[in-house]
Amino acid sequence: MRWKFKWRVRIPNKMNNLVNISWFGKHFGEEPPLVGKRGAGTIFFTGCNLRCLYCQNYQISHGLVKGKDYNLTELANIMLDLQRQGALNIDLVTPTVWFKQIKEAHLLAKERGLVIPIVWNSNGYDDLKILKEVEGLVDIYLPDFKYGDSELAFKYSGVRNYVEIAKESIKEMLRQVGNLEMNQDGSAKKGVIVRHLILPNNLENSFRVLDIIKEIDKNIHINLMSQYEPVYKAKDFPEINRPITKKEFEKVFDYLTGLGLENGWVQEIESHNDLLPDFNKENPF
Repeated sequence: MRWKFKWRVRIPNKMNNLVNISWFGKHFGEEPPLVGKRGAGTIFFTGCNLRCLYCQNYQISHGLVKGKDYNLTELANIMLDLQRQGALNIDLVTPTVWFKQIKEAHLLAKERGLVIPIVWNSNGYDDLKILKEVEGLVDIYLPDFKYGDSELAFKYSGVRNYVEIAKESIKEMLRQVGNLEMNQDGSAKKGVIVRHLILPNNLENSFRVLDIIKEIDKNIHINLMSQYEPVYKAKDFPEINRPITKKEFEKVFDYLTGLGLENGWVQEIESHNDLLPDFNKENPF
């Protein structure tokens, strides 16, 4: 075993040649093979196609902090500059609503020498048509699998069909790039890593997510995340108005290992308040 450690935001006008970005730079808060010693070249896009009431990036996903508009050439330049800084990859955070602009900017950057992998860091609620549009652009898919319970998905994120969409999306991601492949230095070359954030008092949801992941592919790499912190509107829901406990985490981890899922990482239980960004600051991290 290798264990280390329907509300919707208003969708931007995808017909224009601008993207709105909240922050970009070298980032060390992703999974080990995505950061190494050099860091991921992370771009946080503004907006989201979910409205998760506990989102740690709620300032930008819910539009409380405005980002800055960039044209396609400027986005391509950001990618190339991150590569020049030594970033292991281009880590696109919540890219779904901006996929058309990202695709065009990537082609521009590639023509000018972009060679490092592209990471699609999404909430898992990705339309298959969009995933097929970006096939060949993305090297590494990094989706969340938030819910195995449709009622919870509606209650906490405002969509009733999350389970079905996420399941089919991850299947499509695997079809495109397969399971995770590493370079000799331990950095990710291509493949899929699925994240699951454990919610307090909702362990059955986590069990169902892990059941579905096993159905999809028992060799998939998983990041079992303990970093939940009750931010934003989570405080209005008593059952999730606290971090998870060590006992809750251990129950989910034991269930995971009992299923024979052996590839991936787990977060330290103390990490729940270490990874919260503040997008009002010049450097949120």
